[in-house]
Amino acid sequence: MSEIEPLTVVQAAAVEGSSELEWLVEGLWVAEGVGIVGGNPKAGKTWLALDLALSVASGTPALGVYAIPRAGPVLLFAAEDPPATVRARLEGIAVSRGLTLKSLPLHVILASSLRLDQLRDQARLAEAVERFRPRLLVLDPFVRLHRINENSAQEVSGVLAYLRDLQRRCHVAVLVVHHARKAGAGTAQAGLSLRGSGDFYAWGDELLHMRRRKTALELVVEHRSAASPEPVPLELLAGEGEPVRLAVVSAADSTEPGAALAESVVEVLKGADGPLTQEALRVQLRVRWTRLAEPLRALEREGRVEKTAGGYALRVAEGQEEIAWRNGVELC
Repeated sequence: MSEIEPLTVVQAAAVEGSSELEWLVEGLWVAEGVGIVGGNPKAGKTWLALDLALSVASGTPALGVYAIPRAGPVLLFAAEDPPATVRARLEGIAVSRGLTLKSLPLHVILASSLRLDQLRDQARLAEAVERFRPRLLVLDPFVRLHRINENSAQEVSGVLAYLRDLQRRCHVAVLVVHHARKAGAGTAQAGLSLRGSGDFYAWGDELLHMRRRKTALELVVEHRSAASPEPVPLELLAGEGEPVRLAVVSAADSTEPGAALAESVVEVLKGADGPLTQEALRVQLRVRWTRLAEPLRALEREGRVEKTAGGYALRVAEGQEEIAWRNGVELC
């Protein structure tokens, strides 16, 4: 009888890690998280995946709004679109941000097929991830990555378990594009509308679900480890002579212009006992996450606000001015 290898067990306090949530794409995708970009056909799933890929590779805000705390290489497999089409779409997004695609560590897998239900292709993908060490791996779409029965929890879980293992071994975030059921378009909980086994929804740390509302697009965000924001209105911009790209629609729930909203942020921070997270600011100001992002960035650029470990706070000069005002002292 062979000797049993004991399980590794440590005290909970000895487990390495941080209590602070680390983001790959702030507010959308956690660092080293696995998850799904889902939705019905023609709902903009691929455009969203490409936008996130280019954002992580370049360090520029995703959808023009969501910050990238730390940029890094990206590895992409787009099974349904010809490589030339993928390049053209990425190039358009890059141009809209004043970037050149050639300068970015964004790599495309050119294999004609990649079957993750086969050990050989699992090994090939793992080798590519180990070679390029991406921060993000994008696989689009799941239906082209296998020949299993997507309604079989046993068969689906095998492929998803491989991707989870790849994430843990290589410390890479994994984004899988997956279709929604036609009959599930109106489901209240977005993850329940994903096609096939419920393992897709259970597996993901993140779910970004694209919905089409008549002529408008809507992004529903669900997190395993963070509160989910309100749905985000999106639009596919395709102006004459302009590159096609996905963008956040200006929120209609606040009539304050950006400058006025920035001053409201300052007033809230002045009255706070300590730093406030973006979510806490959003709740107090009653605006959407996306509406608040640009005023916060503007205040940071102006040096009036800084982002600390505990959230946003006034810089020292702003705090001194407030203390002086309270004491009736005029600063030079």
